[in-house]
Amino acid sequence: MCGRFTLNQSATALAEVFHLQQVVDLEAQYNIAPTQMVVTVVHNPESDKRELWQLRWGLIPSWAKEAGIGNKLINARGETVAEKPAFRSAFKRRRCLVVADGFYEWQKQPEQKARQPFYFQLQDGQPFGFAGLWEKWRSPTDDEITSCTIITTQANELLQPIHDRMPVILAPQDYDLWLNPQEQNPQVLQNLLSPYPASAMIAHPVSTIVNSPKHNSPECIIPIKQ
Repeated sequence: MCGRFTLNQSATALAEVFHLQQVVDLEAQYNIAPTQMVVTVVHNPESDKRELWQLRWGLIPSWAKEAGIGNKLINARGETVAEKPAFRSAFKRRRCLVVADGFYEWQKQPEQKARQPFYFQLQDGQPFGFAGLWEKWRSPTDDEITSCTIITTQANELLQPIHDRMPVILAPQDYDLWLNPQEQNPQVLQNLLSPYPASAMIAHPVSTIVNSPKHNSPECIIPIKQ
């Protein structure tokens, strides 16, 4: 799964990686948690351009009776995303990139109750896009929430000792295809939902302060000795 991630990048870096025309500097985030607002790249059908949108993390299907269902839908399994009622409509037409530069996973420790958090990022430290889906939901009182989920897949060799799942990190050359709402072939899209190459990633253990979303500082990603 993917339950926490980071984004600490300049507007220039985001504009270059995601081919955006205008990006404002964003506040550094070292411990992004579910239900918080996250930065995404969306192909806006009205402007026909890539845009940065801030969406609530935890997808609320359009047919949901209440917003709370989104708390359980922070991730979508890549193997079944095309069939699940909560995700299949968005998978066809409303795909996005959830912008990050690292993420956390927790490893069970033998004979210990506490799990050890690890921080994962790309070798070059560049920002990247998780494969995501977005949806608009309107409440009975006519409030509108635009939300998103992150798609997961089987863990690569780097993550396997830590966790059996990982978020789908898309290669930059696949961004156009993923964001194209005209592409609706499930097989073509699911071919993109594979584990990112372990050789292109690095990881290190970090402090358990990241366990609480109240902590949002550079200390969250500093390596520790085991």
